[in-house]
Parts: sequence; structure tokens; C-alpha cells
Amino acid sequence: MTDRAHRIDALAQAIGARVEGRGDLTITHAAEPATAAPDALAIAMDPKFAAALSQGSARAALVWEGADWRALGLEAAIIAVRPRYALAGLTARLDPGPALPAGVHPSAVIDPSAVLGERVAIGPFVWIGPGAQIGDGARIASHASIAEGAAIGAGALIHAGVRVCARARIGARAIVHPGAVIGADGFSFVTLEKSAVEAARETLGDRGDAQAQAWTRIHSLGAVVLGEDVEIGANTTIDRGTIRDTEIGAGTRIDNLVQVGHNARIGRDCLICGQAGVAGSVTLGDRVVLGGRTAVSDHLRVGDDVVTGGGTGVLSDVPAGRVMFGTPATKMDTQIEIYKALRRLPRLVKQVAALQKAVTNPRQKGGTQS
Repeated sequence: MTDRAHRIDALAQAIGARVEGRGDLTITHAAEPATAAPDALAIAMDPKFAAALSQGSARAALVWEGADWRALGLEAAIIAVRPRYALAGLTARLDPGPALPAGVHPSAVIDPSAVLGERVAIGPFVWIGPGAQIGDGARIASHASIAEGAAIGAGALIHAGVRVCARARIGARAIVHPGAVIGADGFSFVTLEKSAVEAARETLGDRGDAQAQAWTRIHSLGAVVLGEDVEIGANTTIDRGTIRDTEIGAGTRIDNLVQVGHNARIGRDCLICGQAGVAGSVTLGDRVVLGGRTAVSDHLRVGDDVVTGGGTGVLSDVPAGRVMFGTPATKMDTQIEIYKALRRLPRLVKQVAALQKAVTNPRQKGGTQS
């Protein structure tokens, strides 16, 4: 919530919507219809919210095309053909963002060789390491650390507790949410002789005669590169590459608790939902959408515009444009038919058992034949 007052007509103009009624009304925040106070803009984007408007006391609302806002008891309405898209612009104007005053907080520790751009905001207890570069207008919240050789682009926002590791590069206007780790070592280990894992991969089931042996770490010499306008969710981890960089394309949005493995290459404008896992050396095309808890196995290629449903397990390459679901990932319409058949399976088993019994004992039901 913000105490700043916004005129309804100015908000509508800013988001490309139209206003009807009293455009001179002012609001200070947005609220759900049932709890909206007179100084709130009720968010009623669908007819199903109409009844809730009468429970609140909003005078203005963001409503759907064709809404009879007067009958809903409103004095003004912002009307959008696509209300949810209008909501994106509206929330951007109502969000005050983190309270990060310009300048460097006295408790911040900044290496003398680091380079700070103009109009930066560096919060309490931030550490900025040797050779790091902070772009113009970048904001870094409390307890974040920017390691040696890292670069933060102009206008980027690094929230509290973020760890930007050595040599990582974060593009302009990127947002990294609390607790994320950008550029930790990749999970890469090897044994002196062929391991049971390698044998099982080759044979698809037989561990072979692999002997007990220790794992030796392969160090990560690459870094992580986030493109412009990338957003990384809270407690998400993106591992740096072994030799080349792990790359996240411009405009890609990654949710909370996502793991991106070393050497992965993720294209532009992708959407990766919570608890998804992208294993090492995976390549995702542009505009890929991974539903929550999707897991993509290592070294696979997923084409442009692929969409996966929640909980999908991608175990092989996916051609461009496919909509996938289930484990192993199958075209969604096929997987739904498989699921329907699976639900019928207990009944079918009983029917088959009854048929087997009838064939085996044809006289049992009808009695002895003469």
C-alpha cells in the first residue's frame, strides 16, 4: 500500500484503458472488491467479482468490458479489454518498491577497486567485492553480496540477501528476489574409473562391475550471464558453467525455488514456474513455459514455444511448439487419454478376471448341461 494519491483518469491513461464516470476521483491503493475502502481501487476484472463489490465500499474499480459499473454502485470505472494485462501496468504504478534511499549506507563494505555508477542505492551490510561493477541506478538491498568481478546492469534491483557470485553478469533492469544465489559452483563430479552411474546410463539398468570409489570435484570456471529484464525468484539457484557460462536470455522470468544447472542455456522470454529443475547442459529455446515442478533431464534440447504442465518429467528432446505433460513427458492430449485409461484400469481388470473365469468354467453359472 502507498499513501500517494492517484487520479483515476491518469491511471487509466497510463495503462491504455478508458475511464468512465468521475475521472477526478483519487485512490491510494488497490484492494479486493469485498474489502475495498473508499480510497481503494477495487480489482474486479470478471463478472464473478460483481457480488463482492457490494460487500466493500469502493467508489472506483478496474472492471471488465461491458460491465454496468453504475449498477454496481461505483462512481468511476477503469475499463480494459484485457483487464489482467491492464493489471500489470496498474500494479507497476502502485508498487512503491523497496525503501532504498540513494547513496551508499555507512555499513556497506565496498572494495576500493569496485566501480559504482551514478544514482546507485546500496543498502545496509552490503558487500561488494574486488573489481565488481555496479551500473547506473542499480539498487542493492541489505545483506546482499556482490562477489569479485561481478557486474550488475543499469537499473537492476538486487533484493535482500541475494548472493551474486564471482564473475556473474546481470543485465540491465533485472530483478533478483531475496535469497537467490547466482553463480554457485555446478554439481559436477567424476570418478577415476567408470562409475555405476555411467554404466547404468549406458545399459539402462545394469550398474556393471563398478567398484567403490570416491568422487572428485570438477571445478566451475565459467560464470552466469543474465540478460536484460530477467527476473529471478526467491531462493532460486543458478549454477555457473564448467567452462562456458550458464546463460539466461533477456526477458525470461524464473519463479521461486527453481534450480538451473551448470552450462544450461535458457532462451528469451521463457517462464519457469516454482520448483522446476533444469539440469546441467540443457538448452531451452525462446518463450518456453515450464509448469511448476517440471524436471528437465541433463543435456536435452527443448524447442521454442514448448509448454509443459505441472509435474512434467522431460526425459528426451522436445520439438518446438509442443505442449507436454506427465512423466515421461508426452503430448498433453495423449497424456490425458492415458490418464483416463489408467483410472479405468481397476474396472477393466475385474472385467477381464470375470471373462477369464467364465471361459475357464463355462458351466459354473448355468449349471450342468445335459
